[in-house]
Amino acid sequence: MERAEEAGRKRLFRLKRLWLLLLLPAALLSLFAASRSQEVAEHVFARGIFAALSWGMAHITSLIPFSLMEFGITVLPFALLFLLVRFIIRLVRKREDRAFRLAKAFINLGCVVSIAAFLLLIGCSINYYRYPVSRYLELTVEPASKEELYGLVRALAAETSRVRDGLEQKGLEDENGVFLLSVSERELGQEAVTAFGRLAETYPIFRGYYPQPKHIFFSRTMSRTELTGIFCPFTMEANVNTDVPDYSLGSTMCHELAHLKGFIREDEANYIAFLACMASDSDELRYSGLMEALVLAGNALYRKDADLYFEARRLYSEGVSRDLQANSEYWKQFENTVISNTAEKLNDTYLKANNQEDGVQSYGRMVDLLLAQYRRDGEACVQSR
Repeated sequence: MERAEEAGRKRLFRLKRLWLLLLLPAALLSLFAASRSQEVAEHVFARGIFAALSWGMAHITSLIPFSLMEFGITVLPFALLFLLVRFIIRLVRKREDRAFRLAKAFINLGCVVSIAAFLLLIGCSINYYRYPVSRYLELTVEPASKEELYGLVRALAAETSRVRDGLEQKGLEDENGVFLLSVSERELGQEAVTAFGRLAETYPIFRGYYPQPKHIFFSRTMSRTELTGIFCPFTMEANVNTDVPDYSLGSTMCHELAHLKGFIREDEANYIAFLACMASDSDELRYSGLMEALVLAGNALYRKDADLYFEARRLYSEGVSRDLQANSEYWKQFENTVISNTAEKLNDTYLKANNQEDGVQSYGRMVDLLLAQYRRDGEACVQSR
């Protein structure tokens, strides 16, 4: 009788777990369907399943003041080691039913992998196949001449310098004349959320719930990987590195928040971050967006024509130049290390595996979108509202 009950218990255990293994093939089939049809990717997943998943999970995780992603990365290795040691000890001590215990362990492991893969594919990868954001912003992206790019950089340099001069007059500098935020990181995060609300007034596609960006406690360690932010599809958190120079923090927050609306492509997230920053009433947030755009557009111009780039550099105010120099010095200490090179290689591989052929270079393609707006709206596209 007892053996029959034990056998029944084992069968019940397997039945309760096995269905979770179906999440992986379900996610793979969904990814395949999305890769074959933008309409499916957009309406069924990005604006359907993902939107509901992101809304619900972000509401839950936003109640926790620290980054669950960072907590998991910190604790998970120790938890896995503890579980492995405990499993081995129990396997050695209790010789009976070893086959069942091993089967149970493999089923549990398979379920964890299946759930993680489902959340990664549905919560992130599938959105690489949705409509491009240019469709909603009515932008036509096409190759630009170096003259157009030069005009854009000049316009950005003039506006960025103007805003920076205003910040200097407010005394928002440290003892070295480098830009210094006047608000806390949390207040800046709230302003970033408010900026998306303003942006949604013009572009309804950005309507929705935006949680407060999460600050990474070990931000200095994160800088060693040369990352400024991470969107976590497992927790729907916008995680930001707060050790970086102040001017780049606001743009990074908006970039990660853009991912929460299902815009996963890095060039699009950069451009959406610029739009959100420019929609803000905060000069400090606008300056952050302008500086990010100026750096990326300037780099693109330099690759096309170095002489035109250095001519445009003459328009940079002293404050802008000081901030760029401070930023360069900050990141120089983390360049070409084993950690940074490995992290860049992993990020590059991940992006290329997810329909971004340019890999890490895709971040800079934000300039294509900005040029499309510049071609349509002229210098008004880089001017504060």
